[in-house]
Amino acid sequence: MPAEPVFPPHDLEPRKGSPSPRLREAEFKKRFLNQFQDKAYGPLGRELNSIASAAWDAYLNSRKSPNARKAGPEFSDPDYDLSVDWLNARDAIRAARVRHDNANGPLRILLINGSSRSEHTCPGEFSKSFRMVEIAQEIFAGRPEIDVKILDLSRLCSEYGRQIHPCKACFSTSAALCHWPCSCYPNYSLGQIHDWMNDIYPMWVEAHGIMIVTPVNWYHTSSPLKLMMDRLVCADGGNPDPTTTHGKHAKEAKELEMKGWNYPRHLADRLFAVVAHGDTEGAEDARRGVSEWLKSMDLIPAGTMAEVSRYIGYWEPYATSHEALDKDTAMQEEVRNAARTLLGAILAKRTGKKVTADLRQPREK
Repeated sequence: MPAEPVFPPHDLEPRKGSPSPRLREAEFKKRFLNQFQDKAYGPLGRELNSIASAAWDAYLNSRKSPNARKAGPEFSDPDYDLSVDWLNARDAIRAARVRHDNANGPLRILLINGSSRSEHTCPGEFSKSFRMVEIAQEIFAGRPEIDVKILDLSRLCSEYGRQIHPCKACFSTSAALCHWPCSCYPNYSLGQIHDWMNDIYPMWVEAHGIMIVTPVNWYHTSSPLKLMMDRLVCADGGNPDPTTTHGKHAKEAKELEMKGWNYPRHLADRLFAVVAHGDTEGAEDARRGVSEWLKSMDLIPAGTMAEVSRYIGYWEPYATSHEALDKDTAMQEEVRNAARTLLGAILAKRTGKKVTADLRQPREK
């Protein structure tokens, strides 16, 4: 018999070599002060320069999480300093899980508007996606056993200090390096603050059903929705104990993963519905992409009628797109049926029934 091949030990040293992004002091202060363009800041030049110097010191010394405390006995390394922001986010997720698991509590539904468009900023008009979220909400209204929350991602474009920072792809270095919840933000030394995800994670955790409505933007989902999707990577296999990697210590994370990673599914078994709508092409691909992403995280499709991909005003002018939705009563009914299907599935699941593709609320005539 031929000899078994012998493989060398894994090289777990992190690969490095990309150019440094570090700024010199003058460029850093120029960028920092550029946010104070309004004339109201004019008399405050001396104060702003002092603040810029303090910000430079934080940047120079990479003080990512200036507010931290000892992890304590529940963590692998009790003496490691954990960010207070991260601990607060972790506690909010724990409280959300208690709400989710309460068999006597309401059934919770999260409706997500994936469009960036609203009348409160440059477009001057709200989106068809938001209208469809409101149509879906009608199905759940007036039911005391249902609690509905709306996550309107258009606020990323219209609300001060509302941001979702991009995923830094820690998971691709090692699953163990991607913490649950995400510990990449806030990063005060880089000015990466106001991150919305610490509020969004508990919304997903407490939900029994999630319904996403997204437009097609250049063959894909909208930018705000994709940002949220990427940042939910930590919910699928993410490490709930940052002390095991002592923060972002890449080699420690690789070594931990190679010992065998249990890949915890933090959002498993929640039910979902997806509506993707376009005006020329890409609706089916966008719907399929979101659905496959949710299924890969072990969420459960509510049923065949809960997944919709359609065109509204096909190849018609954008200026009359809302008019096209007004006339498209069939599309409006498909949105209602997706919501009914999701409702029927979560009601059945609460009573212990197995959810199948055909388990749904009957159509209303």
